Amino acid sequence: MTEQHNLTAKLDFTAAIDDTSLEDNLAVDTANLPPVVVQIEKIAERQRQISAKIQIPHPVERIWQVLTDYEALVNFIPNLAKSRLLEHPNGGIRLEQVGSQRLLNFNFCARVVLDLEEHFPKEISFSMVEGDFKGFSGNWSLEPTSLDGITGTNLRYTIQVWPKLTMPVTIIERRLSKDLQLNLLAIYQRVEQLA
Repeated sequence: MTEQHNLTAKLDFTAAIDDTSLEDNLAVDTANLPPVVVQIEKIAERQRQISAKIQIPHPVERIWQVLTDYEALVNFIPNLAKSRLLEHPNGGIRLEQVGSQRLLNFNFCARVVLDLEEHFPKEISFSMVEGDFKGFSGNWSLEPTSLDGITGTNLRYTIQVWPKLTMPVTIIERRLSKDLQLNLLAIYQRVEQLA
């Protein structure tokens, strides 16, 4: 894929994003899972917005329960090594997360501390207050829909990421794109298991 220099250029794809198969990262064969649509937008030279969207044949409330069980996310999200709630100085929601994976034959860990705002039943937004990026923010958005007469949800996960200079932006972009795809498929599977 050639990089476009237009700042608003978007790339859409639903296939696996690098040479690691999805089956290696998920508990179940992906053949019966719905497609995940991933978009990458170049915001600035080293800043990207990446979003992923999936349809889940369950009501918004069920997906919301999975997303807001923050400390349980580590049990089913691939490459998430830690997810724990911290005390927030103003009584809000503060979450520490650590992602860990192998990139180019070395272990790569990224830590973020996020402040979250829940706007039930439509959105969970977050922004980094400290961590291993220059900037990291985004949201989960949930939109009710009907899937073949069944109440369902369009789930979208969007992040804006600004890697530090020591992180190669193209590798981070590719890895995060794949992670978003895996995360949405893992949430789909978790909702199915709990239903």
